[in-house]
Amino acid sequence: MKKCLTLLMCAVLISFTSCQFSENIYVNEDGSGTVKFSMDASEMMDVLEQLGENAADEMGKAVDSTIVFKDFLVKYKDSISKLSLEEQEKVKAMEDYTLHMVMDPHEKKMFFDIETDFDNANELRDMYKAMNNFNSLKGDETASDNLPLSPFSSMGNEGSTLVSYSYNGKVFKRNVEIIDVEKHQKSLDSIDKSALMLGSSKYVVNYHFPKPIKSFSKEGAMYSEDRKTVTYTVGFIAMLKDPEILNLEVVLED
Repeated sequence: MKKCLTLLMCAVLISFTSCQFSENIYVNEDGSGTVKFSMDASEMMDVLEQLGENAADEMGKAVDSTIVFKDFLVKYKDSISKLSLEEQEKVKAMEDYTLHMVMDPHEKKMFFDIETDFDNANELRDMYKAMNNFNSLKGDETASDNLPLSPFSSMGNEGSTLVSYSYNGKVFKRNVEIIDVEKHQKSLDSIDKSALMLGSSKYVVNYHFPKPIKSFSKEGAMYSEDRKTVTYTVGFIAMLKDPEILNLEVVLED
């Protein structure tokens, strides 16, 4: 567990490097599927190298670890019980998620992904909210020691936006709504300070469907050979400043 915490604590440095964030949704014929967010922060390894020749060694051996939050809740139930009721609810909201982390300082690899399954695409969870809630946990030092940080929290615009999805077997939609203008403006102020560091970061959506795609609402998308997968890329800073640029509609063939 200590290695997991070490790896996740390193996520703090991610805000100072260029990363690629990916939103991957796999929809089955019956409308169920899997949603997964991925972050490739391998450039962080270059930052660590610049900190000193022994930085990689100090990070320890390569780590390839998976946290199943359902098991995590059982293992650390005593620590979690010391949190406030509100914070306990935030932890429990992650129950169905799995977090996979890989860090190899010598191979200069560092990436994370967090995923969960869904029964109906119309009920796709707002993962941004879940990840922000988890990262906002405080509690006392004893309780917090076992609680990992979320390396994805910066994707949620500090809770100022709400992301929702809908799917009726024919049309898939992704909709973003700014629900707190004041919070959003504050996030824009912080973005200006980090724009140079995150300027080359990308946000990529990869949507996989059981049928070929007839149309996609944005220009510049790429399709798989069977047209069942669509990939669309925007700048990460652009997405944070104007989250509505990822309001998308996918129409499938009959």
